[in-house]
Amino acid sequence: MASFAIIGLGKMGGNMARRLAQAGVQAVVFDQDAGVTQALAAELSCVGATTVAQAVGRLKAPRVVWLMLPSGDVTENMVAQVRVHMQAGDVLVDGANSMYKDAQRRAASLAADGIEFADAGVSGGVHGLANGYCLMVGASPAGFAQIAPYIKALSPATPTEPAKGWLHCGPVGSGHFTKMVHNGIEYGMMQAFAEGFAMLGAKKAFELDLAAVSELWRHGSVVRSWLLDLTAEALQEDPHLASVKPYVADSGEGRWTAQEAVDLGVPTPVMSLALMMRFASQGHDEFGAKLLAKMRQGFGGHSIHTHEP
Repeated sequence: MASFAIIGLGKMGGNMARRLAQAGVQAVVFDQDAGVTQALAAELSCVGATTVAQAVGRLKAPRVVWLMLPSGDVTENMVAQVRVHMQAGDVLVDGANSMYKDAQRRAASLAADGIEFADAGVSGGVHGLANGYCLMVGASPAGFAQIAPYIKALSPATPTEPAKGWLHCGPVGSGHFTKMVHNGIEYGMMQAFAEGFAMLGAKKAFELDLAAVSELWRHGSVVRSWLLDLTAEALQEDPHLASVKPYVADSGEGRWTAQEAVDLGVPTPVMSLALMMRFASQGHDEFGAKLLAKMRQGFGGHSIHTHEP
């Protein structure tokens, strides 16, 4: 019998199950979409549960149940459903981009039943299957010890670099807090690239090849990064991003970062203004906003708004 279940088999959850399978981890998988569950179970030759109760019930103790669902009500409701089937000594992990205060509240509630709770900030997007995921984990020492083998299997860790790509950040809440700040930094970096390339394109007298510039900067430049790689790829495919609407969604973490900065009295003008620019992107035909949307699609598989053909 398996000791690990993953609930939520979307863009991230499905690929995380695949990476675990590649590492030899036997798992139970479950998604509200029965077709998705059945397809992945057949692909990985693992158990596909038909209900939450079955997903937990098919595990041997001590059990680890990993939620990979949208933050907010969806995760909140699933925590309530799962906990009634868990027992003392089990660990429930939230891998969503949840607010860190929600993790602290859930941990305190579950502790009354002897259930450990861990919050795992996960970065790596749709490329995590091949490259491994960067994992920022908040948990008690006992809780982390129980999930550590799965964390290492999901990360880019290797026998020669066993601590690569994962960190037990501290107590419950610290994982999602670290991921929140990570995403705030991400907002700022993306905004800087978008503004810079918009400025290059605005200098019509030079007729700059933006795809060529982005490819140039990928080699030896101090601004080289994965975000620049994604930028270069997007510009090579569509130099003018003509089909992309300049609409950039904000999924919550940037807002929480800005709000927390105010609460802590820490000045974060770049991250805060990057959030404001996402708000401003709606309804403005700006190249920078288009490029932000393409970068976000590139690393996370997020949908983009397109013009009608």
